[in-house]
Amino acid sequence: SVLVPNFKGAGRAIEAEPPPPLPAALQRPEAVEAPIAKGPVEIPADWDDFQRWLAESPDVPGSQWDARRVLPVGKAEAPLMLLTAWPEIDDQREATLFTGAAGALLDAMLRAVGTARADCYLASLAVTRPPGGRCKEEEVAELDRLLWHHLRLARPGRLLLIGSDIVRMAATLPLAEARGRLLNINQDGGTIDTVVVAHPAMLLARPAQKAAAWDSLKLLNRGR
Repeated sequence: SVLVPNFKGAGRAIEAEPPPPLPAALQRPEAVEAPIAKGPVEIPADWDDFQRWLAESPDVPGSQWDARRVLPVGKAEAPLMLLTAWPEIDDQREATLFTGAAGALLDAMLRAVGTARADCYLASLAVTRPPGGRCKEEEVAELDRLLWHHLRLARPGRLLLIGSDIVRMAATLPLAEARGRLLNINQDGGTIDTVVVAHPAMLLARPAQKAAAWDSLKLLNRGR
């Protein structure tokens, strides 16, 4: 017998199997669009709009650390503005600045110089507290813009900086060098008489520093 080759299907192209994919390390990376750089945060120039912005806007510098915001209390052009860097842990929980024993000590300090918190404007630079009470260097620039804008709108008669962090940011001095002195914070071509003290929570932990705080507070009555 003779074997006859089977040519069925002759003339059709033989489909080649696709080559295996290249290893991931050799593949060409997909083009990634560069992120659009954001400009500086736009801060409202009107007092009421600014207060609403602090309460609601996701763009507020220093609002990203906690869902609960601790907002300022008081009115613009108060005789005295009390400013700290950010809420303490108890303040964050209660959504009020200077709560608990630290708040009671602050009230006593204000009474000693003839005023009360109801007559002052109380604010923190950041409306929430950063983890560990420290913010990153890249967050400082926007907080600095917020600081000077806040002071420009608040227009206080005098300023009391409370705590080493806000003293370093606003007065560019360590607390130890700034306390016991009447400072002049430059603002829009004018100056604000400024006094600095340690945070009341720190004074409770280190009572020996109360004397230095009292020396600073007495300067608020100078020239009155």
